[in-house]
Amino acid sequence: MKTNRPINEIAREIGSTWTKPYFGAVPYLNAMRTLTTIEDYYGLDTADSIIRYFLGNARTWRGEDARRIKKELNELLK
Repeated sequence: MKTNRPINEIAREIGSTWTKPYFGAVPYLNAMRTLTTIEDYYGLDTADSIIRYFLGNARTWRGEDARRIKKELNELLK
């Protein structure tokens, strides 16, 4: 069984690989830095919704790292 990385760890990697994130993705990336699991909340928002909004605003993020990390985030949503 594969264990999932903490969401805040994924967010740190996003921040180090996506140096100039799209402005619409920034609030969700910042929120993801405070989350550990998919069951967590950021205020009244679920981790699930934060990740979905991030992915929706991360369409301009391209490349190998982007594909790998987006796939990992999508796996968390299943």
